[in-house]
Amino acid sequence: MTARVSTGLPKLDAMLGGGLLPGTLTVVYGATGIGKTHLGLTFADHGRVADGARGVVLDLNGRGDSQQHDEYAARLFGWTLTTWRHAVPPMSDPYPPAAELQAFYSNALPWVGRVREFQVPTTDGGVEFDWNWKASYNHALYTVRPFVYFHFAAGTRRVVVDGVEPMDAPADSIQLFVFDELYRKTIHRDAETLGMEICLPVWKHRAFIDAHRYDHARITTLLLVTTEETRLEDLLARKVATGDIGATANTIVALGSERVGNRLARMLCVVKHRGSAKSDEIVEFRIGANGLEM
Repeated sequence: MTARVSTGLPKLDAMLGGGLLPGTLTVVYGATGIGKTHLGLTFADHGRVADGARGVVLDLNGRGDSQQHDEYAARLFGWTLTTWRHAVPPMSDPYPPAAELQAFYSNALPWVGRVREFQVPTTDGGVEFDWNWKASYNHALYTVRPFVYFHFAAGTRRVVVDGVEPMDAPADSIQLFVFDELYRKTIHRDAETLGMEICLPVWKHRAFIDAHRYDHARITTLLLVTTEETRLEDLLARKVATGDIGATANTIVALGSERVGNRLARMLCVVKHRGSAKSDEIVEFRIGANGLEM
């Protein structure tokens, strides 16, 4: 039986047939304030127990309140969530200072809005990304790719991506475009290739690259997507649109609110869990002093 990846929430693990499948992508949908960040930080922090290293948190800045990650992490887990600053331009010394490996948070990808806002027309009637944006994006990757690579090399096996703003058409979202690029070309790139792309010249750093190989197929990713829908029923009725990352995700978890008597309750259900049995339950949860409680 395939070893499972615990979310850090026993009830949710049970609903997932024992936990997430390693190396897969899980998308968590829900409105702002419903508890997605609590779930994401719980998953990342639990890596300390389950994997020997916490997960990394990549904030795509869509909410405008990134400091809450620090507050939640400190209050719930005694975790000082410091920001990774180390950048590795080509042919520079790649290795981060030792203290930098205690920085599990990055907000180096600040772009929000629609893809077309970052594109310009071409002479043949098409469109392409503006070269100024491409230069800025590539510059940001000098920080983000080492952030991911060196943490994976040090034992991290979990990635949480937060701060995705709501969008009528997912294909329009610059944030989902950036995530897709990062997921395919960095998070799920094999360790040797990624190491050779970051640690240049390769001959000089070959010993480090070979000594720090990891299985990229066991990196488990949680993508937190903010939706316009707030009610769980509306989330469950949501149609799969062009460019919706949930269509290709292994697992989908929906967080929404529903009226229960004279109060508004938070509800959770597992919509999809490919390759595994799952519960069909709709479960109430609360955000309490200890975070997300089911």
